[in-house]
Amino acid sequence: MSRAGAVGVADGAWTPGAMVRAAVNWRAAIYLGVHFFFGLAYFIGLLVGITVSGALTVIWVGIPLLAGVMVLWRAVAMVERRLARLAFGVRIPDPYRPMPRGRNPFPKLKALVLDPATWKDLVYLASTFPIGLAEFVVSAVAWSATAMLLFSPAIVLGSGGMEVNFGPVSYWAGNPLEALPMAALGVVALLVALYVTRTIAIAHALWARLLLGPNRAQAENRELRATTERLQASRARGVDAVEFERRRIERDLHDGAQQRLLAVAMDIGRARAKLDSDPEGARDLIEQAHAGTREAIQELRDLARGIYPAILTDRGLDPALSGLAGRAPVPVEVDVDLPERPPAAVESIAYFIVAEALANVAKYARATRASVRVAREDAWVVVEIADNGVGGAVVRPSGGLAGLADRAATIDGMVLVDSPPGGPTIVRADLPCTW
Repeated sequence: MSRAGAVGVADGAWTPGAMVRAAVNWRAAIYLGVHFFFGLAYFIGLLVGITVSGALTVIWVGIPLLAGVMVLWRAVAMVERRLARLAFGVRIPDPYRPMPRGRNPFPKLKALVLDPATWKDLVYLASTFPIGLAEFVVSAVAWSATAMLLFSPAIVLGSGGMEVNFGPVSYWAGNPLEALPMAALGVVALLVALYVTRTIAIAHALWARLLLGPNRAQAENRELRATTERLQASRARGVDAVEFERRRIERDLHDGAQQRLLAVAMDIGRARAKLDSDPEGARDLIEQAHAGTREAIQELRDLARGIYPAILTDRGLDPALSGLAGRAPVPVEVDVDLPERPPAAVESIAYFIVAEALANVAKYARATRASVRVAREDAWVVVEIADNGVGGAVVRPSGGLAGLADRAATIDGMVLVDSPPGGPTIVRADLPCTW
């Protein structure tokens, strides 16, 4: 029932210990105890405001007054949504239609009147008084009986005696020691009061969500809009990741293979000039050019492996990750448990996440061992890289870890980093996947 990480009143266990420990139950008890007075104020305010403004509409003064009352009850309904979140941990979004722009008040007044959420707010506020009264009575009976039983030894000590009636059965306590069974019964009454409070709170939260929240069409539109925004953000991050990779490839080509090939060309040119006059010097230059050519070929192979390794295409994720682990400077344990090969996009992103994480282990972690785990969890491929290093890894904009998150976002995945100072560091990627 809760959203956005809030602890809702319907969440959690219903065991006695959990009921006592749950802060939301105590917040709900306070809310139900005082909300009746809010409802009484709402009822009186609406009755006076609507009656007076309705009576004055015959002389036109009531129209702006009625508009002011409508704006006021919408504002109060907004406060009620925030109170519901504070008391019950239930987030209720504002369901109002957008207001027309401009300074002309008449289109805004028309939109206010035609918005169904305005009248649902009125129904909620008007019904808060009778519903709040019923909630207050039930809560008052439950909690007053609980308090009386729990503090019965103190009551007996101050008054000299106390009698409790349970239907035809009565119990008299003349001293605090005789009142201890009542106190024990008060513990049971406390649990009953908490269960009653939670049940009433759940019903109240459902009622508030029904009247104060968006209808089904609005909720679907809101969810669709949020999904669209998330996909747009993912696409933008994907474009940024591709652009970053393009610049990296250009830089590696320019600073690596291109420079070596230029040096090879110069060595061959110098060797050709010395071929007749200094054959030995020409031979040395040709050997040097040959070594430079091999180094340039190796750099081009490494660059191609960085773009998309051939072993990943040919043999899958397990051999590719084992190859990464074999080149790592620390022992790396690899565990890949996938019933079938995931799509190529998922394999590629998982591979590069592991590659970047192991590179960070080698550069910064000062670790003595690491592990890589890849497994299928429902419709997700979970990639987890852990090391026993010094920790303290932070996701920074334009950093390597941020680049991993951008890669994962291209398929609506996510990357989480848990790296407290002192370690260990765990990088976890959840990649959505369907076979």
